[in-house]
Amino acid sequence: MVEVFKTNVHDEEKSKVLLEKLLFHFPGIKINFDLEDFDNVLRVEGNHILPDKIMELLNREGHQCEILD
Repeated sequence: MVEVFKTNVHDEEKSKVLLEKLLFHFPGIKINFDLEDFDNVLRVEGNHILPDKIMELLNREGHQCEILD
């Protein structure tokens, strides 16, 4: 399963911090940011993706995050 999110994460250093937190909470899934994309895409790939929890974590960190259609 693959889920793609639109974010407002612009900074590469912040994306690294967020990736570490996401991987801690969701071990075993593949996660990456594409900050060169217009939507600052967060791409998540794995068997047990919890989109609501991913969006909640980014929101708690002060970022916008929504599923990209």
